[in-house]
Amino acid sequence: MASALQLRALLYAVLPRESSFRTLEEVPDYVEKSIPFFVGFIALEFAVSWIQRRKLSGRINDGISSLSLGILSRLPDVLFRSVDLISYVYVWDNYRLFELPWHSPGTWYLTFLGVDFAYYWFHRISHEVNLLWAAHQIHHSSEDYNLFTALRQSLLQRYTSWIFNLPMALFIPPSVFAVHLQFNLLYQFWIHTEVITSLGPLEFILNTPSHHRVHHGRNPYCIDKNYGGTLIIWDRLFGTFEAEDAKVVYGLTHPVNSFDPILLQLRPLAHIWNTFWATPGFCNKLSVLFKGPGWGPGKPRLGLPEEIPVITGKEVPYNPSVPAYLNCYAVVHFVVIMDLYIDLLATVTMLSQGTVLLRIGVMILSLTSFGLLMENRPKAGILEIIRCSVFLGIYKLGYLRSQFSLLDYSYERKQHEHEEEHKDQGRLTLLVGNHMQCSQAQMGKSLTHMTRLLRQKLESGKTMEKLAVGL
Repeated sequence: MASALQLRALLYAVLPRESSFRTLEEVPDYVEKSIPFFVGFIALEFAVSWIQRRKLSGRINDGISSLSLGILSRLPDVLFRSVDLISYVYVWDNYRLFELPWHSPGTWYLTFLGVDFAYYWFHRISHEVNLLWAAHQIHHSSEDYNLFTALRQSLLQRYTSWIFNLPMALFIPPSVFAVHLQFNLLYQFWIHTEVITSLGPLEFILNTPSHHRVHHGRNPYCIDKNYGGTLIIWDRLFGTFEAEDAKVVYGLTHPVNSFDPILLQLRPLAHIWNTFWATPGFCNKLSVLFKGPGWGPGKPRLGLPEEIPVITGKEVPYNPSVPAYLNCYAVVHFVVIMDLYIDLLATVTMLSQGTVLLRIGVMILSLTSFGLLMENRPKAGILEIIRCSVFLGIYKLGYLRSQFSLLDYSYERKQHEHEEEHKDQGRLTLLVGNHMQCSQAQMGKSLTHMTRLLRQKLESGKTMEKLAVGL
């Protein structure tokens, strides 16, 4: 029953009576509980894509990059509560005007509309304000479009989205808001796919894979379209809707060409920094921050449409040549880090802050190293050796040992074999010693016996001499 509810949560197909809670502490972590479903749907997408087109729906390098960015985006939640919730609760506690009943279906549906409406405007402004686009463009940096892409999230975006939800804190209880904040995010997972073409009449109301493919396109007709989260009605109302037409080419208009998760987070900010200081005039500098990413002096707020690169249909995604064994190596080691991440989410309340920070550091170092390996960088091998040394050192000290039962078994087996080897050497030394003692005893007996015979011969010789003299 719980699994069925979690599956329906991914589709926003949950009733108010199933997801209404009195306090914020009672609200489940629907996102964390959805991780097994993420894995299952990704595997299903691969299978369906292969059946439909004899082609897999993703690439190893881009998939690892997307998952790495997803893990990075969730690491702050390990250390403290979401900024969205902290700010929301603060406004609710200090400035609410009135309180809607938490158990009312009316409150539930009103919050559903409110969260999605707030998301539409946050999402739209994230495309139209350069400073916010610097955080949001990480989600658009993939040149593939699949369920991996849904998990490709920005580390910084959460620090710009919270303000759009605050008006609801004046009257909607935090527990109801926290439920819909998660449902709105989960719904957007499954629409990142090419294996679903159309949903018929639902296309008029809901945000669907077809509508969201347009949003992720870099074709001129796709730019700044279809911002809705769950509903597409906001785009239809505010003039930002565009139906899927020509084949969509995914990614940024100016591709980043990197799988390094840290570089993908920081490069847009570095570009804004350089443009800010290179642009003359105080007002122009402010425009660099708060107008569109395509703006320049003398241009409209969102830039000139004719400056958007033309799509020829011959675009080739960034895909450095990497040996097959290196891909296998990266996948295996990424699974280990993924296991470490899942365990950290489950055990964070039982760990010291130092241990938590140490594990986060190991994960960041590992994900960065994997990104460089996927780019086949010349010095990636050096960083990977350092990473493995750090990982094994921390593991041997016991900070990671509880997660990896297979590694524990191997480690303990080697220790046991080492101890047995010492025992065997001890037994051998004892046997050799006993043998030598026995040999020495036997040699002593032999010498005593030889001495006795010699005396007898000497005494016999003296007797013969005496007899000869007598004769």
